[in-house]
Amino acid sequence: MSFPDEAQLLEQLRQGSEAAFRTVVERHQTRIYNTVLALVQSPEEAEDVTQEVFVEVFQTVGRFRGDAALTTWLYRIATSRALNALQKRKAKKRFAFLTTLFGDNNEVQHHPPDFRHPGVLLEDQERMQQLFWAIDRLANQQKVAFTLRYREDLSYQEIAAVMETTVPAVESLLVRAKQALRKQLQSYYHA
Repeated sequence: MSFPDEAQLLEQLRQGSEAAFRTVVERHQTRIYNTVLALVQSPEEAEDVTQEVFVEVFQTVGRFRGDAALTTWLYRIATSRALNALQKRKAKKRFAFLTTLFGDNNEVQHHPPDFRHPGVLLEDQERMQQLFWAIDRLANQQKVAFTLRYREDLSYQEIAAVMETTVPAVESLLVRAKQALRKQLQSYYHA
């Protein structure tokens, strides 16, 4: 069964069509996974979050009003889920750290993520690890805007739609993200 038109695909999806759901997953899973991976910087966690995104799509498609493109809606869910995963990870680290303070014999290791993106050549991995480290330290909204612009190549208008904000706000987020990255990476690249 072919779904050439997004409206037709959405209608079939709302009716619970497994074929329509499969089509949505096949069309969008790579982009969604890559976006989530850029945000969470863990392939395993990115797989889990990507699955959660599509489960949420299937469960909530009846509430999707269609006031945005399907892709925009998917990016909204994906970035929201990825940021939630980051918050949970940080809360877990804080709890583990507090546990060690109170002598529960748990050991906490505070290492930057040992992140290996599949698209990065071996000789570039150290540089990219520094870049991913710096991106990971951006404020959440800056991280999302930066990822959508430079990883997913979305336009400012598309990013504004995903983030439910204005184009000037997106421009501001990107300027601040670039300034923060420049500052964080300055010593690494000029050493």
